Amino acid sequence: MTQNLILTRPDDWHLHLRDGAMLEGVAAESARNFGRAIIMPNLVPPVVTAAQALAYKGRILAALPKNSTFQPLMTLYLTEQTDPDDLASAHASGLVTAAKLYPAGATTNSESGVQNFNKLQPVLERMAEIGMPMCVHGEVTDADVDIFDREAVFIDRILDPLRRRVPNLKVVMEHITTAEGIAYAKSAPGKLAATITTHHLIINRNHILAGGLRPHYYCLPVAKRETHRLALLDAATSGNPCYFLGTDSAPHADSAKESACGCAGVFSATNTMSCLAEIFDRAGALDRLEGFTSLFGPKFYELAPNPDQITLTKGAPIKFPSHIDTGAGPVTLFNPGIDLHWMVTD
Repeated sequence: MTQNLILTRPDDWHLHLRDGAMLEGVAAESARNFGRAIIMPNLVPPVVTAAQALAYKGRILAALPKNSTFQPLMTLYLTEQTDPDDLASAHASGLVTAAKLYPAGATTNSESGVQNFNKLQPVLERMAEIGMPMCVHGEVTDADVDIFDREAVFIDRILDPLRRRVPNLKVVMEHITTAEGIAYAKSAPGKLAATITTHHLIINRNHILAGGLRPHYYCLPVAKRETHRLALLDAATSGNPCYFLGTDSAPHADSAKESACGCAGVFSATNTMSCLAEIFDRAGALDRLEGFTSLFGPKFYELAPNPDQITLTKGAPIKFPSHIDTGAGPVTLFNPGIDLHWMVTD
């Protein structure tokens, strides 16, 4: 027996589209189901000015399927030299929705990120003044901090002091992975929120390491213990509007993943809605899927929900392709390791 679920068209509040041949290969995968997405600026070179954001947006729009209504919401990459006036002008024009804070060396193409967070004070004060959100990759990079502890340490050492210095700044903690991140994200409603990825709701660190190294599950922040995954699932299905979807879908060619020093990133754009419907269904929380995917993100960003809807249909297990082909090479699709019964049908 089939079952239908109608949702306001979802948005992705954390998406990597890359550039060039990779952008051309993956853009349609997000545009198929999502209305909008916050686009990450960690290109090479990074998107640090309004002019660069405008040019990148043009390349994204050119890569979309004909007649697509998908809207890329652009971001600027914060550096210690970011010009507050350029940033404010880009936001006022509607070109740029948010700014992204990468600690230097924390993840892919973050080498131009911030080392001295105090140098951001003028920019952050301007962002708070104009209501421009800051998206943050919340991990320290100190060599003496265990990789599984970097998110919790970042909250204590960097994020909480930063927010105390600029209390009116709106902050999105991106791709949280820990119980500590979950607890902190709900501590300041309206000023603080967090995105949760599809894959962190499904995998834990055993999926990466147990029984052999599986590079296509390797991402940053790295997946944590099962207790943290279950806490993330409870948060995502709680109905608390401070948690919403940001897939962090991050394509890399297989040759870059399957190497002696493989790249971090999980590509989930193609099957995210099927994965989410499955795990919300299993959790008895299908009635809360729309809030997580379609309503809470726009509310935090002070945007209207998308005007149209999608339909998911439940039936026999679905077979997704193992990878998609791009001009930059094949990209392996996230394998949730469970049967998926929900498919976007309209």
